[in-house]
Amino acid sequence: MGLKIKPINLRFGPPFRGIFFFRLGPSHQCQSGDTPPRALPFPLGFHLYKTLSLSSITVERMATSLARISRKALTSTISPHRYLLNHTLSAEASTKSITPSPDRVKWDYRGQRQLIPLGQWLPKVAVDAYVAPNVVLAGQVTVCDGASVWSGSVLRGDLNKITVGFCSNVQERCVIHAAWNSPTGLPAETSIERFVTIGAYSLLRSCTIEPECIIGQHSILMEGSLVETHSILEAGSVVPPGRRIPTGELWAGNPARFVRALTHEENLEIPKLAVAINDLSKNHFSEFLPYSTVYLEVENLKKKLGISI
Repeated sequence: MGLKIKPINLRFGPPFRGIFFFRLGPSHQCQSGDTPPRALPFPLGFHLYKTLSLSSITVERMATSLARISRKALTSTISPHRYLLNHTLSAEASTKSITPSPDRVKWDYRGQRQLIPLGQWLPKVAVDAYVAPNVVLAGQVTVCDGASVWSGSVLRGDLNKITVGFCSNVQERCVIHAAWNSPTGLPAETSIERFVTIGAYSLLRSCTIEPECIIGQHSILMEGSLVETHSILEAGSVVPPGRRIPTGELWAGNPARFVRALTHEENLEIPKLAVAINDLSKNHFSEFLPYSTVYLEVENLKKKLGISI
């Protein structure tokens, strides 16, 4: 009976990676996982195993020592610079302390701002006026009592004044701005008087709209145009610069042309439409909480008095 030697696992880095099996038997074979088996006598196989084991141990020790030395050198090189950089940054942060001016207006710069001051001009919004959260009011803009400015509208008063009168409404996605001056000699500011309805997606620039008028959707009013009281402008109309729409008439087209005179019943319906939109805006207005926490005190007071909230 021949003496058998158990398999011996030898794990080397390249080029000695593999598992060798040495066995004493009739075949005297040395097998490898990557190479075909070779017939080796036992003394030669044992000598090969011993030699490879010693060389692998030496290589591993050298690699471990080299890695340890490299790690220490890298740490000793980076650590002083890192400490110096942190110390310098902390010193600069402590010396450069910014003290805000006491007269500086505090604004919330997160996301879109509703009111944007320009220079000395600050938009003015009445207490009972409804301005949607994503509306932009910039510069010389005044929104009077009972007026409403709906979602997505932009009122840019950086060059001249913009006024939205009592119980008037500017519907969704309207753009209103003003020029420095008007070529017609009329006031360059944009003035929207009381009980005026501005349809959605309309563009108004340095124009004047007198009380109780309706401006249809997608309408454009250019510089110096004038819409007199009790007038209706159909949807998609374009009013050229300096054009005047007389009182009590219906105009339409591009450019806008006279269509017909309005009846007495139609004149009475113009302010009713503005009032209806004002009532609708109150429902939207009630969904927004006021600034600060005063409303909590009001709710507690109503509960004590037995008033339903």
